[in-house]
Amino acid sequence: MLTMLRNAVAIAALTLALPAFAADKVTIGIVNAVSDGGLFIAEAKGYFKNAGIEASFVEFDTGAKMVAPLGAGQLDVGGGAASAGLYNAVDRGIRIKMVADKATNVKGAPFQSFMVRKALVDSGQVKTLADLKGRKIAITGAGGSDASVLNEAMKSVGLKYDDVEKVYLGFPQHGPALANGAIDGSITTEPTTTNIVKLGAAVVLMGNDTFYPNAQTATILYGGEFIEKRKDVAMRFMKAYLLAVRDFNDALVGGKLQGRGGDDLVAILAKYTVIKDPAVLRNMVMHGAHPDGKMNVDSLKKDLAFFKETGDVTSKIEVEQVYDPTIAETVVKELGPYVKK
Repeated sequence: MLTMLRNAVAIAALTLALPAFAADKVTIGIVNAVSDGGLFIAEAKGYFKNAGIEASFVEFDTGAKMVAPLGAGQLDVGGGAASAGLYNAVDRGIRIKMVADKATNVKGAPFQSFMVRKALVDSGQVKTLADLKGRKIAITGAGGSDASVLNEAMKSVGLKYDDVEKVYLGFPQHGPALANGAIDGSITTEPTTTNIVKLGAAVVLMGNDTFYPNAQTATILYGGEFIEKRKDVAMRFMKAYLLAVRDFNDALVGGKLQGRGGDDLVAILAKYTVIKDPAVLRNMVMHGAHPDGKMNVDSLKKDLAFFKETGDVTSKIEVEQVYDPTIAETVVKELGPYVKK
């Protein structure tokens, strides 16, 4: 009850504090995945509007492609992985910050999976990750967070990252490539995973939480101009976003939207994402999103260390130079700590 009251007061405060003129336009990069759910919920439930924000969504096939427009001020907010490209851009002086959790592969409720062609599993050629040595595995790109996930998968069975052949494909291309045999496996995220299983092209060999629990899969990114020149808007955006993420957490039961308010959120995701069947969304394992915006810094450091090992990052840059938790922390002081309803 206390949390409900705090949220109601926070929403009211957002509205009352705004002057009577046009809303502030905020351009947001998305990959149109279920992990964009917090952004879609904030839009659909009016949290952005109540914050005096007009949200404009721009779709990308990977989060890595948001880095340049964020640095150039063409995007205000992005939602993607902490990639080598991000660290390299910041090292070159481009002003971008990771400001909050967007998606975590929670242990026991993975939304990211290691998929293998169904024919390979049915024939018994692939029973474990070790059987993938020498085979073609799709990830979104070199220097991405899923490259580090693949590395952890190989390490878990005594293999090396280079013991498999990497094929760089955006998530939407994983299904067709698995179906036509162009690849043997993939590191894939919902909702693409569910679509591939329905297609019959591949099966989930295991959830990635098995070998890399609580991996920081995606982050909320702010462009430097958004933080420095529009800080009030950036704060209001974060408050609206965290209100939405808290609704998301309220609805989760065992990683699925089957709890309080779950049907409403399923309807929102059906409207905004490529998965239109409410029954599928209701039974889909969702990403983790911290209700206070906290990120798994240890995971970020592990990934950055891997990027340095592969040579995708050659500078001495550290996670702390890119991660700024202060905006979310300030908002949480206003909202109060999250307590599940």
